[in-house]
Amino acid sequence: MAFNPADHPHNRYNPLRGEWVLVCPHRGKRPWAGQIEKVREAAIPRHDPKNPLCPGNVRANGEVNPHYVHTHVFTNDFPALMPDTPAPPESDDPLFQMQPARGTCKVMCYHPHSDLHYANMELSDIHLVIEEWLRQYQELGRKFLWVQIMENRGDMMGCSNPHPHCQIWSSEFFPNEPRIKHENLKAYHEKYKKPLLQDYLEKELNRGERIVYQNKEWVVLVPFWAFWPFETMVLPRRQTQRMSDLDEEQKKHLAVMLKEFTSKYDNLFDCAFPYSMGFHGAPTGEQFEVDMPFWTLHAVYYPPLLRSATVKKFKAAYELLAQDQRDISPELAALRLREQPTTRITK
Repeated sequence: MAFNPADHPHNRYNPLRGEWVLVCPHRGKRPWAGQIEKVREAAIPRHDPKNPLCPGNVRANGEVNPHYVHTHVFTNDFPALMPDTPAPPESDDPLFQMQPARGTCKVMCYHPHSDLHYANMELSDIHLVIEEWLRQYQELGRKFLWVQIMENRGDMMGCSNPHPHCQIWSSEFFPNEPRIKHENLKAYHEKYKKPLLQDYLEKELNRGERIVYQNKEWVVLVPFWAFWPFETMVLPRRQTQRMSDLDEEQKKHLAVMLKEFTSKYDNLFDCAFPYSMGFHGAPTGEQFEVDMPFWTLHAVYYPPLLRSATVKKFKAAYELLAQDQRDISPELAALRLREQPTTRITK
């Protein structure tokens, strides 16, 4: 029997993590009798006087938001990281190790209106979001080793507030996920003398089968090693190490990408598509001015939806106990996303 990647189980290697993903495309044909999620049905008001992220409203700590008209950034009222946390005692026992965890956590509101997101925002407003990302990244990057710009969208991803916003966590330590990528990107560059992700992008563009969206400066694709059903990666056409390296053309086309690509997500299952996303680039802090040619700035989107707006992918027993596994081929996921319009369709 000849191997068919659209039907037969197989493993795929993730060079960013040095791990394997089990692809079982035939399982996508099985009937679903599992949990069905509820979709938020109520329309989101433009301004909610009880929403702590809206302009002019009182937050949990008693502070009042300014009547902002574009973006607004403040230190999280319940931060996971703080800059003045005391260091734990040192231990000579290899099984009981701790280290300091200092940093800061910020919340960034994209827009004063709660009923907007990239797909229905003006490009000029999205451009202001990107500019604020860069300001925060540069300011925090001078102080901290890692600056994580990230967004959770939707109840299904644990987002407790529908107002368009992201979080920016900065830390003195190197978090696990980017640290693992750092090691693998460096090893690939030492062996092949090329940035892994730029080499990968060139090969994906030649193949075309996993490309979802592209414009003059950016490409969105479903990674060959993707775990989440409609996982995607955003890559710059030109080698770029950090967000602070973006030029005006890249920023302009990043705004277009955010609007048009997220419209594809929303159109796929006719819903406000939930996801967790974030940017990864070369570490900052004292390394901010250090050239790291093996690092390529990129964004990753991890959406939980599998079959519809109400059926999600669970990370269940096999994934937790053995290795990551997916039920739809990356090629089919890319095709379905690629076919979606770049303008959000609302009923």
